[in-house]
Amino acid sequence: MLLTIDCGNTNTVFSIWDGREFLATWRTSTEWQRTADQYFVWLTTLMNARKLDIEIDEVIISSTVPRVVFNLRVLCDRYFNCRPLVVGKPECLLPQQPRVDAGTTVGPDRLVNAAGAFDRHGGDLIVVDFGTATTFDVVAHDGAYVGGVIAPGVNLSLEALHHAAAALPHVDISKPKSVIGTNTVHCMQSGVYWGYIGLVRELCARIRAEYERPMKIIGTGGLARLFEQGEVLFDWIEDDLTMHGLTVIHRFNKENG
Repeated sequence: MLLTIDCGNTNTVFSIWDGREFLATWRTSTEWQRTADQYFVWLTTLMNARKLDIEIDEVIISSTVPRVVFNLRVLCDRYFNCRPLVVGKPECLLPQQPRVDAGTTVGPDRLVNAAGAFDRHGGDLIVVDFGTATTFDVVAHDGAYVGGVIAPGVNLSLEALHHAAAALPHVDISKPKSVIGTNTVHCMQSGVYWGYIGLVRELCARIRAEYERPMKIIGTGGLARLFEQGEVLFDWIEDDLTMHGLTVIHRFNKENG
């Protein structure tokens, strides 16, 4: 059984893939201090709660936090008796190599999103991922990652407002009833919500104009469906795009390794 792990700056997601579907998915906060033993106790407790009597013998990892990878490697070696594939490492093959400036290191999450999106939707795509950062990944006709855009994440923007301006409170992200706010919280929610809709729409329009080919827009990340309430921004929303991309890369390595 395959365990897929996506370690982001804020959260780490574990999913179990049986070759046809994900049997379970769990999310925890990303903490580089967490040991392999702690990961194992946490994971097996959740597996037992779901009555999943399975044996994990393969693991693939995507991590934007390098310090976390060591303990995840120990987890795989100590408890699953396997060597994990780590996206971005030389031994992990990609279906298509990224076409970017020489010497540029592309985030593993962006490579995984490109692989997953191409597998489901073909090429000529913009993948908009609402994570700690809001990223726009351009996927070429052959599935290669060819560049993109990085903007501050939604929660990061709200935290910056709260910490930098003493009079501004911490607010939750939600769709406001109107654009014009009549109190401080409403004003902040409107600025973030409609501001990010404008950001997505404008950047996607400029990418399409520069790319000079028809492009489909794929939304992913926890906030994609929230922003879809305001405007039709995406052709598709994929909640499990990153985890699916990990299964695609894993399959490619098994077939070509």
